[in-house]
Amino acid sequence: GGLPCCGEDPSLERHFKGHRDAITSVDFSFKKKQLASGSMDSCLMVWSMKPQMRAYRFVGHKDAVLCVQFSPSGHLVASGSRDKTVRLWSPSFKGEPTVFKAHTATVRSVHFSSDGQSLVTASDDKTVKVWTVHRQKFLFSLSQHINWVRCARFSPDGRLIVSASDDKTVKLWDKTSRECIHSFCEHGGFVNHVDFHPSGNCIAAGGTDSTVKVWDIRMNRLLQHYQVHSSVVNSLSFHPSGNYLVTASNDSTLKILDLLEGRLLYTLHGHQGPATCVAFSRDGEFFASGGSDEQVSDSFLSYNPDSHIISLKGATFCFPLLVVESKNQQEEESSLANTLEHIMGQLDVLTQTVSILEQRLTLTEDKLKECLENQQKIIQNKTN
Repeated sequence: GGLPCCGEDPSLERHFKGHRDAITSVDFSFKKKQLASGSMDSCLMVWSMKPQMRAYRFVGHKDAVLCVQFSPSGHLVASGSRDKTVRLWSPSFKGEPTVFKAHTATVRSVHFSSDGQSLVTASDDKTVKVWTVHRQKFLFSLSQHINWVRCARFSPDGRLIVSASDDKTVKLWDKTSRECIHSFCEHGGFVNHVDFHPSGNCIAAGGTDSTVKVWDIRMNRLLQHYQVHSSVVNSLSFHPSGNYLVTASNDSTLKILDLLEGRLLYTLHGHQGPATCVAFSRDGEFFASGGSDEQVSDSFLSYNPDSHIISLKGATFCFPLLVVESKNQQEEESSLANTLEHIMGQLDVLTQTVSILEQRLTLTEDKLKECLENQQKIIQNKTN
């Protein structure tokens, strides 16, 4: 079936004491055995997906860790920081990281090419930089942005790079020629996040104008425009099938968009502050999100692998949440908030159900009308 089944929003049942500040980035390893997270507390943490397994804290950055990503093989984790460095860590043991130094300002984004050979980074120094992973060498810069670059991603085939900037543009680059192929200028504010569709034919971006936009990069045409969030869109992630997009926003919600039908499919109310990051697992079975509560000083990183499951067009997804929670929250407030969130979630599902039923009813009426018209034509032909 195509509808989410009704049920409770994800509950946070198990708590791991971890990050001491807001979570900025999350990423799953290829085989879904580990989850990496970066935080404003300057630490990178790697969490085991197995119950009762400990998490590992990696210390080395001198300032906030703003981005993390596993290599395709899962043998490395890359991180970028306000300390202007990019570091490569081995998640299997706590050795010294490899440090890349070429940026002259905060590094906001790290991304491996699909073959794991290259790394692309984005920085407040207004550049996108490309590195070789194994030779640990800086290769070249892309420098046409005129403001901070928030995000950069390789295309699935590694031939293209897309970048998003506070100059309100999304730029598409040819990795070989190092030239900017096209600039997408439809955003009305800073562009926080951009990524390639798994097919490599489209890109999606979100930013401070609260919108999510999808472009076809073969024709450089805006395909879809979503105004589903009420505040800044911080992060987005394509489902591996390419049919869905999950987004995270300062409005504290996560939204799942159905790209085939061009509509909002589901709203997840789980964060009590801004939802700062979101990422699907490589197989699309899970996604994790990170958040921050502006009132929190002593925080927990919470992960629940046994959370709510909904079915989307025959594919089953689990929705675990990574959120920062306060130790000092009163249980009554938490209970009331959870109840309200649950009611809002149910209303969302109900609204979507009614919308789909209306669409199906319209289709049925159209088909019935068509059948009657065809029948009349057949009768007329026989009469003639």
